[in-house]
Amino acid sequence: MGQVVKAMGGAVAVKADEASSQYLTFALGSEMFAVGILNVKEIIEYGNLTEIPMMPTFIRGVINLRGSVVPVIDLAARFGGSQTKIGRRTCIVIVEVQDDDTKHDIGTIVDAVSEVLDIPGGEIEPPPSFGANIRADFIFGMGKVAGKFVIILNINEVLSMEEIAMLTITDAIAETGANATTG
Repeated sequence: MGQVVKAMGGAVAVKADEASSQYLTFALGSEMFAVGILNVKEIIEYGNLTEIPMMPTFIRGVINLRGSVVPVIDLAARFGGSQTKIGRRTCIVIVEVQDDDTKHDIGTIVDAVSEVLDIPGGEIEPPPSFGANIRADFIFGMGKVAGKFVIILNINEVLSMEEIAMLTITDAIAETGANATTG
């Protein structure tokens, strides 16, 4: 059974020996979400974020993670909501996403990390066709835990490098057009 362990400098590392049915759960607003533990590299305290001008609102900036520049995505804003209000339990979950043959580390801002759960395949329902306020392709499934649903994210879709690049270009064009009409 995998564990979340405390590391130096306030960071939390997740051991890599977890089975594929284990998920890191976290809160965004009043909803509970989960990602496969094998996608999670580490959990760090929120801070030292460098903002990048002319980015979509869901791209909060970048952090320096042991010498590497890692983009940080605000999941609440990515799902169409407002930006996360930074609180005492706000943290950045570093996840690894696959883009063709390349793996990328991306930080995701969450309100609070909850726990690592073992959710058997038989307790995971397919994504709903309606009712959730996020796109169905972002959802891997709905895990049933203690009589409640946990939204299990398809992290490669949520953090699709191709889609984020397209949205960044679209926002930059819109921003340039708005500046041209007001200036």
